[in-house]
Amino acid sequence: MANSRNRSSLLSVDAALDRILASLSPTMPTHLLLGDALGQILAEDIHAKLTLPPHDVSAMDGYAVRADDVADCPAKLTRVGESAAGHPWTGRVETGQAVRIFTGGYVPDGADTIIIQENVDATSEADQTVITVREGAARGRYVRPAGLDISAGELALGKGTLLSARCIGLAIAAGATSALVSQPPRIGILSTGDELVPSGQTPGPGQIISSNAAFLSAFVKSCGAEAVDLGIAADKSGAVSDAVMAATNLDLVVTTGGASVGNHDHIVGDLADGALDFWKIAMRPGKPLIWGKIGKTPLLGLPGNPVSTAVCALVFLAPAISKLAGGTYQQHLFSAAITTDLPENDQRQDYIRATMGRADHGVTSVRPAPRQDSSMMATLAHADAFIVRPPFDPAKTAGDIVTILPMPRLF
Repeated sequence: MANSRNRSSLLSVDAALDRILASLSPTMPTHLLLGDALGQILAEDIHAKLTLPPHDVSAMDGYAVRADDVADCPAKLTRVGESAAGHPWTGRVETGQAVRIFTGGYVPDGADTIIIQENVDATSEADQTVITVREGAARGRYVRPAGLDISAGELALGKGTLLSARCIGLAIAAGATSALVSQPPRIGILSTGDELVPSGQTPGPGQIISSNAAFLSAFVKSCGAEAVDLGIAADKSGAVSDAVMAATNLDLVVTTGGASVGNHDHIVGDLADGALDFWKIAMRPGKPLIWGKIGKTPLLGLPGNPVSTAVCALVFLAPAISKLAGGTYQQHLFSAAITTDLPENDQRQDYIRATMGRADHGVTSVRPAPRQDSSMMATLAHADAFIVRPPFDPAKTAGDIVTILPMPRLF
């Protein structure tokens, strides 16, 4: 049974992430058309050039009237015009008058409320028709005032914002056409191991396909960065260093494999004196994580087991890419009811593959995969969340609430 007083000397996950991020700086900025900037991070604020909406507009189909004219209903008013989106009525509504209006149409001067069409009896759609308002509306009802969304000069999007589709939509609606963004970081991906062969090649005896490289390339691209394939380094001293030094214009190198203590693991040895920041952290899977530099290039060394690579990419590589791109990464943790018992956790922060479901009364449930071996990529591919257990987490009983980290859509 673990004792809370027997704390691990290994670096914690949070401390390791802090040290990684502290040593990275954003890339140089560049201008991009907003249509080409999806997934990039703003390097400067965007202020609105336009007011949205530019004028009071109707939120419903109906009639623009004076609230005083419909204080007592039924009330008879004379239709004097029509206002539709793109076709404003330019007159002024006087006492006893109404303007037919459609959603998005300018509310004409003099009118201060909208009567929805369901509360009006009208014999025709012609001007000078007398309409009967059966139910009135308070001043301002169904009126979207000018500047309800944003006003010219206001901050639309702040520096560090990830340009999602909805953010791009706001910026363009507010009058922007381009943005200054941090250049997408160039991330070198280097696999290590004599047993690895490239995708598409049939493995020979004792060989496997370099699937971690394919995963990391896709993951890096999903984070908005550029993936640079550095190939496969042999299991020999100096091979990783040679491959990194031969590459150019990289903001970060990510290796997979070669991070353990075996006779064929050489990454730690390839880091020159003083270039190794830390090696091994209190995490499962992913204990043999490496952070350091080769030359001036930061290097993140991931374990070779596929699940370890994937978990460490989510926990460390994604925030590192965000920092390089000038943003701030935040993992969104949630709570769920676990479906099975779990024993007390040891000194390592645990990331357990699991699937989410629905428990009684609409509560989210989470079911751990029955086997958690770090070589089992299929278990990871079929999961949709991690149960995150801190070091020395007490034993859990089915129904207890645990912390979960949902897997991103493209993870």
